[in-house]
Amino acid sequence: MAISTGSGNAEVLGEINITPLVDVMLVLMVVFILTAPLLNNAVRINLPKTATTAAPDAVKAVTVSLDGEGRVFIDKREVAAEQLEQELKQLAAANPELALSLQADEAVPYKPVAKAMAAISRAGISKLSVLTATGG
Repeated sequence: MAISTGSGNAEVLGEINITPLVDVMLVLMVVFILTAPLLNNAVRINLPKTATTAAPDAVKAVTVSLDGEGRVFIDKREVAAEQLEQELKQLAAANPELALSLQADEAVPYKPVAKAMAAISRAGISKLSVLTATGG
């Protein structure tokens, strides 16, 4: 593009127009903002706080979760509370060295947690970790 400086010499202006770049970046940012919450499909549980906890074993443990509404999950898959023992027996039959992690929302009364622990014991699983959040 030539710009007249008034002296008769034509000078070339070499600038990059960044407006399209800004538009593309804004669209990408909006897409990221809208899709980021959808990537987290975990069970929402407020774990009770404790002073210290031991780190779980390096082996991938199956997680049994009890949420605040009384629902039971095995690795993010909802199961009926009555079917928990049967599901765990099937998992234990497939893997005799099965390790379980039990996590329960802090609002869950002790009775459902005790029932889940009894179902785990009746299923023949002896490796159990109870997960809590750190920071007493």
